[in-house]
Amino acid sequence: MTDKVERQYFKSYLAMIDNSVGTEMFRSFYVRVNDGPVTDIIGSGENACAFYVSTILLVFGKQKSVHATVKSVITDLEESGWELVDENDMKAGDVIVWSGRDDDNPSQHIGFYIGDNLAISTSSNEQKVFKHDIHFGQVQRKIMSVYRSQNW
Repeated sequence: MTDKVERQYFKSYLAMIDNSVGTEMFRSFYVRVNDGPVTDIIGSGENACAFYVSTILLVFGKQKSVHATVKSVITDLEESGWELVDENDMKAGDVIVWSGRDDDNPSQHIGFYIGDNLAISTSSNEQKVFKHDIHFGQVQRKIMSVYRSQNW
């Protein structure tokens, strides 16, 4: 008799997100533009959120490519069938897009909701993946949108 193995992709996806806390592996993403010099566009981890999220999504076939900008991750989410959901209905595994920190740093941020008002994303200060409350404590970033894949 042959054992039937059923892969648990969603559970593995959540575990990968949780197990990524503390890693510095998303600190560099190199590009070359028009035969120019090779450049780390992540800035040694200061702007790694899109690279982090898109890499995990790509591993599980939930995006088409790795991305270096939040805008390109959002475009790929939408093209890959992720649906917008209300932030009051967030579930573990959803992708959150936050506003920028302030007028001096208007860049959006992206990460994963893991439940209990907690999220996992990258820290520009620590330059690694970290766990935090959904509004970043005192910073109080505003949640701009939440995406969910219905197809696991």
